[in-house]
Amino acid sequence: MYSLLFIGILSFAVAFVLTPLCRDLAVRWGLVDRADNIRKFHPGSIPRVGGVAIFIAYVVSFAVFIPSFQFGDMVRAHLGVVRNLFPAAAIVFFIGLLDDLLGLDAWQKFAGQLVAAAVAVWAGVRIGGIEWHQFPSWLAIPATILWLVGCTNAFNLIDGVDGLAAGVGLMATMTTLIAAVLAHDIGLAIAIVPLAGALVGILCFNFNPASIFLGDSGSLFTGFLLGCYSILWSQKSATILAMSAPLIALSIPLLDTGLAISRRFLRRQPIFGADYGHIHHKLLARGLTPRRVAVLIYIVCGLCAALSLLQSFEHERFGGVIIILFCAGAWFGIQHLGYAEFEMARRLVLAGNFRRQLNAELLLAQFRDNLAAANTPDQCWEVLQHTYGEFGFNEIRFKVGSRLYTHTTNGHHPAETWTVRIQLSKNDYVNLSREFDTESPPIVARFTDAIGKVLPAKTTEMLRTGKIDPDSEADDAQPQPPIE
Repeated sequence: MYSLLFIGILSFAVAFVLTPLCRDLAVRWGLVDRADNIRKFHPGSIPRVGGVAIFIAYVVSFAVFIPSFQFGDMVRAHLGVVRNLFPAAAIVFFIGLLDDLLGLDAWQKFAGQLVAAAVAVWAGVRIGGIEWHQFPSWLAIPATILWLVGCTNAFNLIDGVDGLAAGVGLMATMTTLIAAVLAHDIGLAIAIVPLAGALVGILCFNFNPASIFLGDSGSLFTGFLLGCYSILWSQKSATILAMSAPLIALSIPLLDTGLAISRRFLRRQPIFGADYGHIHHKLLARGLTPRRVAVLIYIVCGLCAALSLLQSFEHERFGGVIIILFCAGAWFGIQHLGYAEFEMARRLVLAGNFRRQLNAELLLAQFRDNLAAANTPDQCWEVLQHTYGEFGFNEIRFKVGSRLYTHTTNGHHPAETWTVRIQLSKNDYVNLSREFDTESPPIVARFTDAIGKVLPAKTTEMLRTGKIDPDSEADDAQPQPPIE
């Protein structure tokens, strides 16, 4: 126990000293993350190389600790696996560092993670099977690689609020450490302690308001190590539920990743793209501050950690109940986060082409919100111009007051079209034209209906407040010069 305490304190001290040094050097060299007011709202420019301090603290702790103590045969054998893991962990760290410094494409990071996962499998980290049934290598190897790559990216995706990835990583690390100590697996405990100490050290500077970010080097390295050590944890269990305890411990980042993949699949968006639908984004949208979001997720992770430890050591009595309770809690949380994609998918699951309809429904909902928020004719036109083509129309004319806006998607007005006119007032209207041979799903009528419900009131208000000049004489035959 004193050995664990010593190595943890050493790792914490190294990370605590190195983090401000890395921060200051990163600022001097311009290695910072700048706010873009789109997805990044942090004040000023924040260094993004906190992972360097974690990596160095982890390595230095072993370099100092291993020669200083005489380990038993069991511990030495386990540390042999840990030493074999170092090349894989180093690959992940340097892939993340290159992304922080130079910027890598998603496929380049993914390829590097696959290589690192393969090296870890070669080093002995493998999901072997369940209870008495051992997986054949053709199944165990891809299952392990999928798990490691999933854990690695899960911590990268959740790193969107100050202190979130580091705090969640610390929760999962401490859960695995407690499980190792209670199981008298001192070798695994010694392998985990440096990561816990390093995360505590950097969290002093990474919690809101953060003066340094983990960066990809820190989040990828932390996620990969936790993925490896959770497999080593599960290898000590001989039950059919061997992987369930580590899975519950890492549930928040893994759940967030699963939700992100599902949402992007439903919306036909790139799987590796960025969006605003992560768990922390949903909580921020509900009015929580970044600090409260981090603390709330810490609390949820703490509850998951308790369930994970109970599952690990009381699985014979409570195993099934714990899994049911965990799944029910996860379902309850997802429902209250308000994901429109899943609600609409549920409604459309029995309909044909439900992915296309789902995307159209979400686009229509966004169009209503944007049009309702527009306050000037130009703002209304911008919303109309950027949306009408998505519903199959090829030309639009928007007449309001003395202004006439027109736009076409193909440079001319085809002869074989039909046109719908939405009268906004006596002299104001929106004309939408569409080709005859284009499929016209019901969503098209709802799009025009949305315009008819929102724009007339806005037109009246803009005329009353003088935001547009009335033009009672203007009509289709005598328009003002069009605004493209």
